[in-house]
Amino acid sequence: MVLEGREMDGIGNTMQKKAAELERLAEVLVTGEQLRLRLHEAKVIKDRRHHLRTYPNCFVAKELIDWLIEHKEASDRDTAIKIMQKLLDQSIIHHVCDEHREFKDLKLFYRFRKDDGTFPLDSEAKVFMRGQRIYEKLMNTENSLLQTREEEGGTFERALLASEFIDWLLQEGEMATREEAERLGRRLLEHGIIQHVTNKHHFADGPLLYQFRMNFRRRRRLIELLHERSRCIPESHDSPFCLRKQNSDGGNTSFLSVSPTKEIKVAVGVRRSSLSSSCGSSGYYSSSPTLSSSPPVLCNPKSVLKRQIVGDAVGWGFVVRGSKPCHIQAVDPGGPAAAAGMKVCHFVVSVNGLNVLSHDYRTVSNLILTGPRTIVMEVMEEA
Repeated sequence: MVLEGREMDGIGNTMQKKAAELERLAEVLVTGEQLRLRLHEAKVIKDRRHHLRTYPNCFVAKELIDWLIEHKEASDRDTAIKIMQKLLDQSIIHHVCDEHREFKDLKLFYRFRKDDGTFPLDSEAKVFMRGQRIYEKLMNTENSLLQTREEEGGTFERALLASEFIDWLLQEGEMATREEAERLGRRLLEHGIIQHVTNKHHFADGPLLYQFRMNFRRRRRLIELLHERSRCIPESHDSPFCLRKQNSDGGNTSFLSVSPTKEIKVAVGVRRSSLSSSCGSSGYYSSSPTLSSSPPVLCNPKSVLKRQIVGDAVGWGFVVRGSKPCHIQAVDPGGPAAAAGMKVCHFVVSVNGLNVLSHDYRTVSNLILTGPRTIVMEVMEEA
């Protein structure tokens, strides 16, 4: 059964608070797992001996705090302790003998519960872990599920058809029956892992289109664990390619972009891309050229430029706006996009080989958020 209109609105209202809590839990789980893998790679986690006893796969709290500060994951020891306490409170880590319920800056042994099989797999954690496994399997294997598809007059990148997704789940042995697979799809949607392309339908076995809403491959910063904020992706005027730093007092910020209420128009044959900073030399460079209705990229373009951008811990460092085509509205001078040569007023031609000239910025945003950490973009300058 497909729910529409008021029924879907009711679902959204009743699930909003729970969804925010679940997404915060998901961020803790994913961030904790990313940290665990990094610590194994850095040999911070290893077998250690104390009083003639060997403790496998553990780390020393004091050494870990040193590592967090050295790798700029925490600005000071107090912040590092708070981050690790968050992971301890969520049962991601624990003291090897369970004698300390507080994370202490001492030569104490702690261990990730996933390394000793004691991680509490409640129903919520199981959904996120299942969603992550399915996401990685889809991204790592060649299949025709994730395609550019159309629904309700819109074009959506990396979209999958519900019925084909259920077929795939059965073929991969993820579920035994279509009914079970449909229930899994509904749980993935309710936990914010997937969503209907226009947010109008719950998950149902049929011809509806869905996209992954959560990018499990995005590199999370540990400091994000201390920020209690909604991680939903509602109708937003800003592209979420980068996290803008904001001061709590509402004063000047390190990163700013053009106000989303300003109308951005396009001028054909006139390059008006003077860079202006909203907050001095440290801010985003942004501009609001006045343009006519004709798409500038179709009129005597100088060139099509290819840019490869490797996202860092807080994103890619640029903001896109506009529609058919969208354009670069702001660039963080110290971010990955600026280092790759991305400039304000570039118009976006393609993302990872997919032409996006006919798409708006929301579609382009979703395409990048659900893609790999390294993106290849073609951009075009005006003549």
